[in-house]
Amino acid sequence: MATNQMRREAAKRKLERQQQRRIEQAKKRKRNVVITVVGVVAVAAVVAVVFALLPAPVPPPAAPDANALGNCTFVTGTEAAAKPAPVPPNGPTATTGTQAVAMQTSAGPIGLTLDRATGPCAVESFVSLAKASYFDGTPCHRLTTAGIKVLQCGDPSGTGSGGPGYTMNDEPPTHLPPGPNAQTATYPRGTVAMAKTSAPNSGGSQFFLVYGDSPLPPTYTVFGTVDADGLATLDKIAAAGEDGSNGQGDGKPKTPVTIEKVTVA
Repeated sequence: MATNQMRREAAKRKLERQQQRRIEQAKKRKRNVVITVVGVVAVAAVVAVVFALLPAPVPPPAAPDANALGNCTFVTGTEAAAKPAPVPPNGPTATTGTQAVAMQTSAGPIGLTLDRATGPCAVESFVSLAKASYFDGTPCHRLTTAGIKVLQCGDPSGTGSGGPGYTMNDEPPTHLPPGPNAQTATYPRGTVAMAKTSAPNSGGSQFFLVYGDSPLPPTYTVFGTVDADGLATLDKIAAAGEDGSNGQGDGKPKTPVTIEKVTVA
């Protein structure tokens, strides 16, 4: 039969066992926490290494700028061709480099240096037409001597309304000196530029040669320069005057001017 002493000792041993279990459970929880933390750190380290080994993300390519210089658009069917002509391909073309062109006229030689840096699509078109003999045997139909000073050529029909059967995108100049007002720029003597209507992107085969500084809206593509011999020829044509058929100081050259042959060097 259990005595009080025995019951006290049994209760003491039970209490000690309970305390021991609580200590062991606490140690186990702590150990699990440590293992969990170490595991998380290890996983994070592995993920970091994996991402470090992956190639850097490549940004998607930028969409091409349809208005970028050198991105040519030649639109056919806008007019009947005054003379059969090839249509240059659409798309990018070179925006650096120059091209020498010899233009023999009935009034004398006019040498040109075409510049792709200012009018790459205009150069592409002009060279294509010249190689196809499009300009050969065609008149320079307009001379202006008042306000602006230009000789205009490139229309086989000689009417001022003919073209190659396609139009091209504008390449507005940004390098010209200012004109007398905010709406104009100065096209310097010796400039080669594309002729066009007031509508955007309406240039074709017609071009004009500037023999004296001329104030014009900065919407006409500049694509080259005239050499010294060419300027002497232009001065001679201008000195003979125009017939005023388009108004005072504007008409056909009094001395008819024909482009006999254009040769691309």
